[in-house]
Amino acid sequence: MKHKAIIIGSGIAGIAASIRLAVKGFEVTVFEANTYPGGKLAEIKLQGYRFDAGPSLFTLPEQVEELFRLAGKNPEDYFQYQKLDVACHYFWEDGKRVHAYGDIHAFAEEVETKLGEPAANVRKALKSAAYLYEHLAPLFMHRSLHQWNTWVNPQALRSYLRMGKLGIFDTMNGSNEKQFQQEKTVQLFNRYATYNGSNPYETPATLNIIPHLEFNIGAFFPNKGMHDITLSLYDLSKSLGVRYHFGKKVEEILVENNRAIGVKIGEESYFADTIINNMDMVNAYKTILSKQKQPKMLLDQPKSSSALIFYWGIKQEFPELDLHNILFSEDYKAEFEHIFQRRTIYHDPTVYINITSVYKKDDAPAGCMNWFTMINVPNNQGQDWDHLISEARKSIIAKINRVLKTDIEPLIAVEEILEPRSIESKTSSAQGALYGNSSNNRYAAFLRHANFSSDIKNLYFCGGSVHPGGGIPLCLLSAKIMTEMID
Repeated sequence: MKHKAIIIGSGIAGIAASIRLAVKGFEVTVFEANTYPGGKLAEIKLQGYRFDAGPSLFTLPEQVEELFRLAGKNPEDYFQYQKLDVACHYFWEDGKRVHAYGDIHAFAEEVETKLGEPAANVRKALKSAAYLYEHLAPLFMHRSLHQWNTWVNPQALRSYLRMGKLGIFDTMNGSNEKQFQQEKTVQLFNRYATYNGSNPYETPATLNIIPHLEFNIGAFFPNKGMHDITLSLYDLSKSLGVRYHFGKKVEEILVENNRAIGVKIGEESYFADTIINNMDMVNAYKTILSKQKQPKMLLDQPKSSSALIFYWGIKQEFPELDLHNILFSEDYKAEFEHIFQRRTIYHDPTVYINITSVYKKDDAPAGCMNWFTMINVPNNQGQDWDHLISEARKSIIAKINRVLKTDIEPLIAVEEILEPRSIESKTSSAQGALYGNSSNNRYAAFLRHANFSSDIKNLYFCGGSVHPGGGIPLCLLSAKIMTEMID
């Protein structure tokens, strides 16, 4: 008789977990409150424009490919992607522009030519990022931090001897100021803190591991857009017999004798041998686990930043823009102070513009572009968001007009907005935080919920709010770490 597993939520980690369990021989059922799979990794369609709704950067594609291979399929037959020649275009208001070439040496020369930063400094920084990845990834990305065998294996013992070189005792900004001579280069590398909703002036320098993924390994683009990660894995899971029930909001995880035995939806109860929560950990404890012991210290941790996104259909093409574009704030430190200390939005925010129609032409009508226009904002703590959004929209448009020498407002054909309140309501992310608990201290990795419950047997956790963290690769790895614990 097959063992049964219930997964709560069909975010990318939940889908990945369903594939891994189905391959193990489990009978898997997924309950999803929304009417579609993918969680944040969804899409929006507006009057001829298509937008990837959430995550826009694709790294470590082997984490997706591995799932197809586990199922005995050739990934290339189901999911295609391409490596980016240019990871990002960077813009400053003084006219400086940098193309972040995928080739390390070309990128280093570009930074030297455009910003005056010695190319050797850039190459050295990326070599340092590779060193961090070599020694930290096996511990913090690929294994559970909540099991003793993680800390006593040979890889861990080797890393202990290098703790002083792994950035644990410095901040990202502090480390970058030591590595680089030019303020703009420091700002460019500080940007990677935003990849998990952190503040570069507080988060540990261990996060300087992130540029390694983008440059030493590479940044990629799925040929059908980011949403195809969701769709291809969703189709794979269904081909393995996974059953999905959409519009079914789990109201309670049923626990008997300290053992998870099922879930309750309305008047119905569904039972299984294994229960997996892919819902945001904080909101899960507040709702579907409200009757159980609460991990108060973890629940009370400060949350990551959120986002304000304008999905704009633009009635013009801008040849100077690429897939990923950053228009930097003139005062980066003040911007992060407003986000994390003042809990508001700086008047000169850094603007990120993602334009998939550069690579996928049918995402916008001919001669047009689909702009995913985003700024980092604080999580929701009851601010007057209607006022903040209105003022931020003006600031964003003014910024774009100054940097690109244009008048963007008349070119906006369609608009939809996603902000902290709607992020929370659509994805159950506590306070609309994109990455769960904040990483703004050196112990942050240890202050994420484990991939299992220490109090309730047969209850497991995956997704961006638990170990190892947020973002597509880490969510996929959370599913891998978790399912390896399940017999």
